[in-house]
Amino acid sequence: MRFDYYQPKDLSDTVSFLIREGANAQVLAGGTDLIPRIKDRLVSPEYVVNVKGLTELQGMGKEKDGFRIGALTTIRTLETSSVIRRQFPLLAQAAAVLGSVQIRNIATVGGNLCHAVPSAETAPPLLSLNAQAILVGPHGKRSLPLEEFFLGPRRTALQPGELLTELLLPPLPERWGGVYIKLGHRQAMDLAIVGVAAVVVLDSAGRFQDCRIALGAVAPTPVRAKQAEEILRGEKFSEAALTKASEIGMGECQPIDDIRASRVYRCEMVKVLTHRAVSQALAMAQNSKGI
Repeated sequence: MRFDYYQPKDLSDTVSFLIREGANAQVLAGGTDLIPRIKDRLVSPEYVVNVKGLTELQGMGKEKDGFRIGALTTIRTLETSSVIRRQFPLLAQAAAVLGSVQIRNIATVGGNLCHAVPSAETAPPLLSLNAQAILVGPHGKRSLPLEEFFLGPRRTALQPGELLTELLLPPLPERWGGVYIKLGHRQAMDLAIVGVAAVVVLDSAGRFQDCRIALGAVAPTPVRAKQAEEILRGEKFSEAALTKASEIGMGECQPIDDIRASRVYRCEMVKVLTHRAVSQALAMAQNSKGI
């Protein structure tokens, strides 16, 4: 397999090149997904565009409107960063179960999202954190809720010439907790059979001020279980309500039968893991005055 390699000077140069070459060009960030797909002849680009050196896609930190995570941030950085582990623990949890350490050292959060596989580990926690995707293209910059970014397996809302440059996580109140739980055949180097992220926010009376539940590997895209969330939102905790929400969450997924698990099994595990994730997130929120 032969292709030409292009190293853009900056973000503007990257956008111009992608517009000019269109579908003939593939973007390389970490390469942990793209390179195996090229080797297996699943894609045959004429150009590979290496964006690793683009400063506009690097770094992370607090900003006035939230917390910024550059698209080139590695999965290993999310796993080990003391700031991420303290402020967004569920994102660190998801990073820690993505592939091997060798893969996490190279793979990027932007690549994990842009390849848009239903089992993408970082997608459920970012969805439950109400992340905004910041996109830059020939018409400038735009912000898109992450739940609108995924259109189908390996399909995103990126327009021709656009790049995902960063994720913006909005501020969270004091009393909240968040958890990500992955079900796989092995503890490491395995795709999720089911992934569930839950964020719970409590009000001063201990009611569910907000509850966000995101599911991975059980639909054509990572999804929010919005009907399940509504069962809990505004309510005091009760086992009956949580059981009902978990059952409704099971009905919101659209899994498939494949070599790794049956559709029925995945549905049942959505119910089990939703109950578990919300329970753990609730306990964190009850014991926290700010994570």
